[in-house]
Amino acid sequence: MIAIVDYGIGNLGSAAKGFRHAGAETVVTGEPAVLRAADALVLPGDGAFGATMDEIRGRGLVSVLLDAAASGKPLLGICIGMQVLFEESEEHGHHRGLGLLPGCVRRIPGELPVPHMGWNRVRRHRDHPLLDGVEDGAHVYFVHSYYCEAPAEVTIATTDYGRDLAAVAGRGNVLGVQFHPEKSQRVGLQMLRNWLAAVTPDLSRREKSPEASVGVRGRP
Repeated sequence: MIAIVDYGIGNLGSAAKGFRHAGAETVVTGEPAVLRAADALVLPGDGAFGATMDEIRGRGLVSVLLDAAASGKPLLGICIGMQVLFEESEEHGHHRGLGLLPGCVRRIPGELPVPHMGWNRVRRHRDHPLLDGVEDGAHVYFVHSYYCEAPAEVTIATTDYGRDLAAVAGRGNVLGVQFHPEKSQRVGLQMLRNWLAAVTPDLSRREKSPEASVGVRGRP
């Protein structure tokens, strides 16, 4: 069972739809017992770092996520779900994250418009199963004003927005993507399928058109 973590805010419906298009059914839940019983967890979301961590703490989910990571259970963070995997954030003050990945979340610097919104290329820094079959420089869909300042040892891929920003980061069973794979059409669905194949190799998946869209305007 793949569980999408419901902490009261976040783009839960879009994430569930994306996985359905990728060929897997999920359960959306905030119940700690159900999350602990799941085979893999997805932590999606949008919004502010501090508010997200407040909800995760207030619903008693910090220990669920930390225990899952410590046990080797696959954990995928999407957008703000990736950011809270890191140690801390400077968004609207100082906030502690889950500390599963080293680094700090900072506001995107420079003169380019913030938020960084729309299609941008992802460049791999090293091979990773998530990127199997994905062309280097493929476009994915971003919406964010803050980025994860991640050390090289956990940076898997970057995007160029005035400077290199971490687009995929992780180590072991903990993985985060700054963009929205569920809104990134063919490329995003390939990444979701890759993650599913890695974490649930015996999962029976429906065949989907490689051009299936999950509700985002066509990429450039």
